[in-house]
Amino acid sequence: MADFDVVLYKKLEEDKLAMPSDLNLIRFKNNAIAYLGGSDILQKYIKEYGANGYAHMQIIKGFVQSAHFGLDFLNNEAYLIPYKEKLDFMPSYKGLIKLCMRYATRPIKTIYAKLVRDGDTFEESVVNGEPSIDFHPKPFNDGKIIGAFAVCLYKDGGMVCESMSLADLEQCHKSSKAPGSPAWSKFRGEMFKKVVLRRLSKQIPIDIDEKLAEAMNAGLEIETDPAKIAEREREENGNTEELAIDVESSEVTA
Repeated sequence: MADFDVVLYKKLEEDKLAMPSDLNLIRFKNNAIAYLGGSDILQKYIKEYGANGYAHMQIIKGFVQSAHFGLDFLNNEAYLIPYKEKLDFMPSYKGLIKLCMRYATRPIKTIYAKLVRDGDTFEESVVNGEPSIDFHPKPFNDGKIIGAFAVCLYKDGGMVCESMSLADLEQCHKSSKAPGSPAWSKFRGEMFKKVVLRRLSKQIPIDIDEKLAEAMNAGLEIETDPAKIAEREREENGNTEELAIDVESSEVTA
């Protein structure tokens, strides 16, 4: 597509009223173009599906979706996942935290996810009707991962949490769109943290319109909902030819 940056900026300008007021469109556009230029995944996608500008228009659509949330690709807050000719926009682990902090109707103090390894002490309970987590990690523990949990602490002192066993995490891994990606093989622990955080985010009420909520939750219904996981397992003749995806490995420092 000729003048890709011009078309992208035009689309951003057209939709700027739907974006966070503090979003710098010029900086966002420049970062998006830098991200595109450095992404082997998207360059391969353009090569395979670039006829008549289709791939570029799908990429622009994804960039505009991210701008609606104020998430920056170059800051590893979101990514685009090619799945055959379809291009999915998804917030990253870091992006989900940013969205929850920004749009939660109940102000959040902090939100995080942790791995539980063999040798750690982890207890989850309900005290006076409120959830409680007691976690004592063994120092510098490199033992086997046995689970993960995520916690959201509200400024008013309230809390919500989510925990998943290793079996639950592995089931979500198996049912993800790219279970064989380098992200899963090289950074499995960080991917497990992302999965449990994404499940926790479904418990946090947010003030956001329906269209953006759908984009924010893209992929959640497959990776974290037991019913959808079972449904996906029955779909053995679905999209089987995937592009190699390594977009999530950048989240290890998030």
